[in-house]
Amino acid sequence: MVLIFGMTACSGPMSIMDPAGPGASRVARLWWLIFWISIIVMLVVLVLLVYSLRTRRKTGANSEGNPEDVPAWGIRFVAISGFVIPVIVLIVVLGISLFDLAALGKDQNSQLRIEVTGHMWWWEARYPNGVVTANEIHIPVGEPVEFSLETADVIHSFWIPSLFPKKDMIPGRANTLTMEASKPGRYQGICSEFCGLQHANMGMYVVADVNFTEWLANQELPALKPSSNTTKSGLEVFLGSTCIGCHTIRGTAADSTIGPDLTHVADRETLFAARVDNTRANLKAIIIDPQGIKPGAAMPPTTLTDADLESLLDYLESLR
Repeated sequence: MVLIFGMTACSGPMSIMDPAGPGASRVARLWWLIFWISIIVMLVVLVLLVYSLRTRRKTGANSEGNPEDVPAWGIRFVAISGFVIPVIVLIVVLGISLFDLAALGKDQNSQLRIEVTGHMWWWEARYPNGVVTANEIHIPVGEPVEFSLETADVIHSFWIPSLFPKKDMIPGRANTLTMEASKPGRYQGICSEFCGLQHANMGMYVVADVNFTEWLANQELPALKPSSNTTKSGLEVFLGSTCIGCHTIRGTAADSTIGPDLTHVADRETLFAARVDNTRANLKAIIIDPQGIKPGAAMPPTTLTDADLESLLDYLESLR
């Protein structure tokens, strides 16, 4: 019963026990190997413990054991079970671990390279064709993708448990990994290296997309031009407020790279590094009080009239 309850922790959106790619599958297989070895060792120890207790009751042995009374097979048993077998098991597990580690680090023939930069506390992804997105990274299904991992500030760690083991992002250094998703889906990830106040809320999603080519072609386009009076007014508000100082919207005068690229922000399912869902109410809260959602974030509050705020929201929601 205890084992069943313990195993419930092995499920969920960020469980290594539900692999969706070859990299994560290797980790899961190694985990299961060590798990079953541990179970066997535990059962053997329990059996021997029960046997020794029953034997002591029958013989009436006291706590002052006499070494001369120990049978020869007992010494051999202790030597084999306590030294020889553990050494063999550890060598086998080490060999398998080194084999998997080499396989995970092996260069693959990937056709796509994505540059991911960790910021405090969000993720930026750049594609070869100039597409830039934040916190939601799309990849094709069934194809290896090379990731170049860098950081703009402190040490971060890029981790998508269902797809690949974690990889550190170290200042002044570019690490790489090749990741593949075996099936379509939306896989949750997070920074796994403590990086400050909002470390726990530095989330992301990797989307294995069967329509990846279409998605990438759409993302390559500049922002849609405002088609109504309210969205035109919203663009003017964006360009005339503090927003322009931090964000890019391709096709407009906004070209700052301090904060996330907002060219297709309405196409994302989450905001603020997967902190909240991408809804009008959450977008409004982020604009007027970002510290209320993510204390310590670099984004300052923006003071707008009600009419300007609603126009700005209309415009941002049109950026698909």
